[in-house]
Parts: sequence; structure tokens; C-alpha cells
Amino acid sequence: MFRDKNAFKTAFLQRLEQSSGLSFEQSTKQHQYQTLGMMVREYVSTNWIASNEHTRKGDHKEVYYLSIEFLLGRLLVSSLVNLGVKEIVEEGLADLDISLSDLEEAEADAGLGNGGLGRLAACFLDSMASLSMAGHGHGIRYKHGLFEQKIIDGYQVELPEQWLRNGNVWEVRKPDLAVEVPYWGSVSWTEEKGRMIFKHENAETILAVPFDMPVIGYDTDRVNTLRLWGAEPSKNFPSHKDFMQYKRDTEQVSEFLYPNDMSDEGKILRLKQQYFLVRASLASILRDYKENHCDLYELHEHIAIHINDTHPALAIPELMRILMDDEGMRWEEAWSIVTETISYTNHTILSEALEKWSVDLFRPLFPRIYQIIEEINRRFCEELWEAYPGDWDRIESMAVIAHGFVKMAHLSIVGSHSVNGVARLHTEILKMREMKNFHEFYPHRFNNKTNGITHRRWLLQANPELTSAINDAIGTDWIKDTQKLDALIPFAEDASFQKKIDQIKYDKKVALADIIKDRNGITVNPDSIFDVQIKRLHAYKRQLLNILHVMHLYNRMKEDSSFKPYPQTFIFGAKAAPGYEYAKKVIKLIHSVANLVNNDPLSKDYLTVVFLENYRVSLAEKIIPATNISEQISTASKEASGTGNMKFMMNGALTLGTLDGANVEIGELTGPEHIFIFGLTAQEVMRYEKHGGYHSYDYYHGDPRIKKVIDQLTSGFFPDSYYDFDMISDSLLMENDQYFLLKDFDAYVTAQQDITAAYQKRKEWLTSSIHNIARSGFFSSDRTIKQYAEDIWKL
Repeated sequence: MFRDKNAFKTAFLQRLEQSSGLSFEQSTKQHQYQTLGMMVREYVSTNWIASNEHTRKGDHKEVYYLSIEFLLGRLLVSSLVNLGVKEIVEEGLADLDISLSDLEEAEADAGLGNGGLGRLAACFLDSMASLSMAGHGHGIRYKHGLFEQKIIDGYQVELPEQWLRNGNVWEVRKPDLAVEVPYWGSVSWTEEKGRMIFKHENAETILAVPFDMPVIGYDTDRVNTLRLWGAEPSKNFPSHKDFMQYKRDTEQVSEFLYPNDMSDEGKILRLKQQYFLVRASLASILRDYKENHCDLYELHEHIAIHINDTHPALAIPELMRILMDDEGMRWEEAWSIVTETISYTNHTILSEALEKWSVDLFRPLFPRIYQIIEEINRRFCEELWEAYPGDWDRIESMAVIAHGFVKMAHLSIVGSHSVNGVARLHTEILKMREMKNFHEFYPHRFNNKTNGITHRRWLLQANPELTSAINDAIGTDWIKDTQKLDALIPFAEDASFQKKIDQIKYDKKVALADIIKDRNGITVNPDSIFDVQIKRLHAYKRQLLNILHVMHLYNRMKEDSSFKPYPQTFIFGAKAAPGYEYAKKVIKLIHSVANLVNNDPLSKDYLTVVFLENYRVSLAEKIIPATNISEQISTASKEASGTGNMKFMMNGALTLGTLDGANVEIGELTGPEHIFIFGLTAQEVMRYEKHGGYHSYDYYHGDPRIKKVIDQLTSGFFPDSYYDFDMISDSLLMENDQYFLLKDFDAYVTAQQDITAAYQKRKEWLTSSIHNIARSGFFSSDRTIKQYAEDIWKL
């Protein structure tokens, strides 16, 4: 059906009428999108089946990637790109007076993730399929995703995300493969032939129903599977409970990503989600394994299970439960298999994100799983005692259960054979500070795998004009091997190539300006510097530093009539977690500043502030190609890696950042002349945190620029927000500025001045832009996945 445009048009029109019951003239864009999506899914079904059969019949090791998030974005165009039929479809649709971009807009973003964690998982699936590896994802099919963000009078309001309103054309529901997931109840045990037999009784069960989606590789016949689990009532619903209440409780498990865990009820729901994912996934994995292999003692030779952060850490005790309770193995046998099968990626050093759960909540919810974790902890502490006799402080700090909490990061380290960080700096911090004791005990278990992104989405799909320019310059071999983008370096100072790159960037800025005008009613100057910070809203990511700088520029203009900054458009996109009041206040501050500077005749031609609501993958695909400056300004040592920095770099933006996460490696690849680095180093931040010596009031009293912007937060300077920003002011002064914004403020202002000076030297700027594109090939997720496959999964 995709062999040429005429065959495509015939098949498309026929399928449209069959599926919608409407003539072509009566059909809507939604009908047309659904039809094209069904055609693509059916087109790959043969290869999908063949890929599964090939893996099962051969002796191929399979990877199962367990993640609480998969931030997929829209799949239509990426599928057409990977299949190599985008041009045929685009031309055929054009003959029918249909725009492919219009059909793309009819597709909802799959609401299955929040930020970098979920987008990384999606990029990894793309790379595994494109490298023809047997690698599958397991996650949760959230009915309402994270949330849909609305901004009302500058305040974030959360609404249910209705991404499934029109169904999901990419998924296949498979109720025959559903899995029962038990909670609560009690554990009984008996002894048979010298072996203890455990039985989970009186449990309340729910049903995990799989929805399978194809993961299509680029220029390959390999089609892998993303299996998402939806929660439905079990036929064995509890007799002691009202059925409608049971139904509501059940459906909550796969309703929202990251339910608010400020209450015990929210914590229990989060825990339910995590066990729901691993119980269903491991049952599915083991069922498939046993259909093709007889010996479970060889499980780790045929299967690799990777847990993406600590959310799926319960896979460790759950696999122990299966091997011991269901398969009759001894502890030592099961533990050896578990640790050889499971590997773990750490994504954070922030204590708030290193999950720990109260035993009082955990134990009654998972009675058998808790018993197994207790035994894991007992045996591990015995090992520690033998290695460090009498060192109770060390043992206590490393225990899996301590002070009434189950520590999920500790469980993940103890129960896996590999622990990797996601950027070189991040991994060194884990080894030398945050997990120093574990690294000393398991020196060979820790390793680094710097993150990557799939260039197929973030360059080929998001920026086809730039892709075409690169192809014209160096050919197309780089698409299969992005390291060959290095061949662009000789073009960095080529005037004709610079002109082409400059025009592409300008056209993208015009397109984004149109989106901003349409959505925000703000007129943006495409000749201004597009300075962009789009990422999850968190204090350590320091969106606040960015907007305080805008306030400073505005103040300078008010104080000095001769000061006219180079026109700059500051673009923000971010969601704040529903219970994260501080982050919501920062969003309100951004809007208050925008309302001020965008409407003041003195500043409006020089400073523009834009907040694009409901930031998501499809919006990022429009913003990133139009960006001049990529804001990666987290407090050094706090950002594990970042992947937005890589996407911007690949599209020719220059990084303004701290020496944090992957910024370090970006700077090494580009050279210091092609990046703007400022602020404290990770070592300096950690020194302050360990020894003290930082006093934010010193900067408040010592720098009149800082004093003025902080005073404006609470002085009524923003008449619409008189008391809104007390929390922000207190965080900077009363709480001693945990993330060192005031310490880095002067360096940030200076770096911004360097940017505006550099941008006006167009030839040098374009040279730097092309250097960034040329050196971005290292950050392909294909490179990252090859390293996982060779070093961790042993494919």
C-alpha cells in the first residue's frame, strides 16, 4: 500500500470509507488521521509478528526495559520516517488536498511521561528497534497521563489529560494475556520436604490488561513492542467491598502518572502503581520465556531486565518471589539469577527523589514482598558486618530497611549486577559521594552511560530543512552513524553553508513566532535572540534565575534611559507538579514579569517573555529548531544529565549552562569557544554543602541588583501578585538559597552579556552553531544503547 503514491491513495481512500462509513468528502481530519494510523500499524504487523517469531525461535537475548514513564509524543510522522515512506504519503495526501502536518495535529501526544526520564525511555526504544535489537518496553497506560496544564491569570491549573479521547490507533488490547495483581491480605506458610511454602491469602486483586504498541525501527524490518498495562476490575472482586468503590480504586491505578503523594492515600496509590507494573511485566516476561526455554536457571542468559530509576525496583523481590514460591528454587539459586538478570539506571542524586517508603504503609500492602525484602536486608547486612565488623554507622547507612523505611535505591543497587549513571559527572558524584559506601563495596558494579537522544525524531522529523542541508553538504551516511556528523566541521566557516543554516533558523523562528501569536497573543520579533528554557519546573533547574535576570534587565532600562539591550525573547515551557507550590509560584512570577515587560512601551521592543502552556513533546519539536540559546542552568551537581541540552545542540543552538550533567561533555566536544559556561562548579557546590560558608544575605546586601529584584518580589511591584512571591523571597533569604542562585547571579548576567555581544557577530555565531551540530553526533541514543548492550545487557 506504500509502494508508490498512487497505490497509497487507492488504499487510503478505500480504507477511509471502510473504517469511517463516510465518503472522503464527508470525512474529518480525525477520520483521516485514524485511517492513516491504522494503515501504518497494519503495514508493520507482518514484521512485528516476524520479529517476535525470529527472537523466540533463535537464541537471541531479549531486553525488557521497565519504566514508569514513556514520553512517546506523536507517532504518526516518526513511523513514516522510520519506514521510509514519508515522502510517498506526503505526496499522495497532497494530491487529495490533505496536509500531512494537519493530520499530525489531529494526533494527541501520548500522555505517559513528565520529562527527561520518560523521553529517554522513548528514545531508547527507538534506538533498540533501529539497531535491530530485541528490546521491549513495559509501562503503564495512564488514562489521563500527567495532567493538561492551563494557565489562568498566570496561575497553573491542572486538568485531566484527554489523550485517549479518540482512542489510540497504535495499540492492540490483549485481554487474554491479562495478569492478576494482588494487594493487602496475609501470608501463610507450611513446610514440605524441608522447604517452606508461602501462600498469599485474602488478597484484593485487580487485573492488569496489556495494550501492545509497535516500536518501529529506522530502515530495518525489526519491530519491537511497548506493552502498556491498564488496570481493570478482576472477576474475583473482594466480597467485603462495595463493587463501585472497588472499581474506582482499581481504575485509579492506571489513571494518572505520579498521583499526589502528600497524603498516605497518595503514597499507597504510588506504591500500587509500582507493583502493578512489575507484577504484570514479570508475569508476562516469564510466561513468554517458558514457552521457548525449559531451564529457568538460564534465565539471565536469555533475558535482561532493566529498571529505569527506582520506580520498578520491586522487580527484584517480585522475581525472587516467582523463582522461590512458584518455581521452587532455593534462596541462593534465585538470588544469583535475579542479580544477573536485573540492571539499574540511577537518574538523580536529589534525596527527595531517592524513593523511600514507610514500612507501616509498605508491609500491609505487599505482605509477601515485604518478607522477601526483609530477608534481602538481613543477608546484606550480614555481608556488610563481615566486611566492616563493628562499623554500625556504615551498615545502617547502607541497609535496605532502616529507621522504618524501605529504601528503593539501596534495594536497586543490592539486587542488580549493574548500576549506571547517565553522565560522566553524575556517575562520579554517585561513586565518590552519594553512593560512596556502595561503590566501595561493589566497585565493579558502577559504570557510566551518558544519555542520548534519537536524532530520527529530534533532527530528521523535527527539522527536515536542516536535515536536507546536512545531506547536501556531507551525504546521508550520518543518519546511520551520527558520529559522521563530524564531517560538517569544515563547513563551519563556509559562507554559503552559513547562509543556508541562518535562513533555516530564521524560518523556524518565524514559524514559532506564529505559534506564539496564535496561542499567547504576543507578537515576537524573529530577529531577536530566542533564549529558551523548556523543562520540568523544579527549584534546582533554576527557572527563577532566568526570570530574575529579566527583571534586572528591565530595571536597568528604567534606571538608565540610554541602556537599550539587544532584543531578546525569553521562552519558557514547564509543568509544576500539582503539589509543588514553590514551582507554581515561579510560573506565576514568569507571567507577572511577562505582563510587565511585554506591555511597557519602554521595554516591549527589547524584552519579550513568553510562557507556552502545556509543554509536551509535540511543542518541543516546534520550539527546539527555532532556538538560539539553550538554557541549561541547573545548580552544578544537581542535574544527572539532561537530554534537552542535546536536542538543542543538534539543532544548532548554543548552550548557556553550568558545568553540570552532560553540559560538561558538550563543552568538551564543542570547545569552550562554542558554549557559554558560568557559575559554581559541582565541586564548589558540594564543598559549600558539606562545610558551609555560604550566606545568601551577603549577596543580598552586597549587590544592589540582587537586592532590588528580591525586594520587588514582596514590595507590591507586581500589583496583581502582592503576596504571591513571599515563598520565593524566603527561599532565597530565610532558607539561605539552597540552589545558589544569588551566588551565580553575577556570573549569569555576565554570560548573558557575552551572548548578546557574540550574537551580533553573525559569522562567528554561525560558526559556533555549525560546530554544535557537527559535534552532537556523540549524543545519539544509538551510541548509548550500543554501550548498554555491550557492557550491561551482554547482547
